[in-house]
Amino acid sequence: MANFLLIVVVAMALIFDFVNGFHDAANSIATVVATRVLQPWQAVIWAAFWNFIAFAILPLKVANEIAKIIDSDAVSIGLVFAGLVGAIVWNVVTAFLGLPSSSSHALIGGMVGAGIAKAGVDVVNRDLLQKTAVFIVYSPLLGLLLGFVLIVLVMWLVHRRRSKRRVNRTFRSLQLVSAAAFSLGHGANDAQKTMGIITALLVGANKLDASVLNDPESIPLWIVLSCHTSIALGTMFGGWRIVRTMGTKLTRLQPMGGVCAESAAAGSLFFASFAGIPVSTTHTITGAIVGVGSANRMSAVNWNIARRVVWAWVFTIPGAGIMAMLVYWVVAAVS
Repeated sequence: MANFLLIVVVAMALIFDFVNGFHDAANSIATVVATRVLQPWQAVIWAAFWNFIAFAILPLKVANEIAKIIDSDAVSIGLVFAGLVGAIVWNVVTAFLGLPSSSSHALIGGMVGAGIAKAGVDVVNRDLLQKTAVFIVYSPLLGLLLGFVLIVLVMWLVHRRRSKRRVNRTFRSLQLVSAAAFSLGHGANDAQKTMGIITALLVGANKLDASVLNDPESIPLWIVLSCHTSIALGTMFGGWRIVRTMGTKLTRLQPMGGVCAESAAAGSLFFASFAGIPVSTTHTITGAIVGVGSANRMSAVNWNIARRVVWAWVFTIPGAGIMAMLVYWVVAAVS
């Protein structure tokens, strides 16, 4: 019976990864769709491909960090189940409302909430939680700064030398590269979070040796491939309500702006992946889009939409955590 439940919870983790891809598809394709470089169906296939192959290019340091968010001695099937349900419910609610909240922070919030419900705050890796909380602020600011600097630099370089039509034609082609780079960073950072949860679950169930928590490259290949496949499939189905918010409502982008926003966000994600920092792709791309839009003029950014997005970020970890706590208490009462 325990093995059956273990399989069910691993399957749930992969479903979460699918929902993550579905929910965050907008982050990968919003700018390339908004600038009309690709049709939505073309964009999701392009993004899904780069989501999938990310494991072969970038390190698995984020997975290693997430696997240690809760003390392995406290990790159980019921705890991971509650954490996943809390995160999935939060993602579904925010997707329905068209708000680009962070699937990554929902997962972290869910695991932390379930861990506290089971064994108190002492089982939580406070250093990792603090680092994640700090980058709720830093990742969008980094994306904003890089986006602003890139668009100003590019405008200075090209606008004096080429016509606007020629510039847009050039950047329409370049945006395929920048969209691929961002999708690569998205796949690396986000798929690894689910890898970490599955790894922690199997270590807690004594199906994997605890030494895997100190060597990310020893994570079994089936976990790596299944997580990347799930997030890629989720991306292919996409979340079109969020595409509208990210790609058209927040600010209007031309191909040049799209390239700068995606490049800025991709650079931020590559840095985070190599540093083992579990950041939010949603936060990063939103900051980059705002940075690009505000370089033209401050009124180019819809600050009411930006305000709604920020509030969704603020409430994600505690919101998903509270939901996970309630689920864990129900599971504990039933069992």
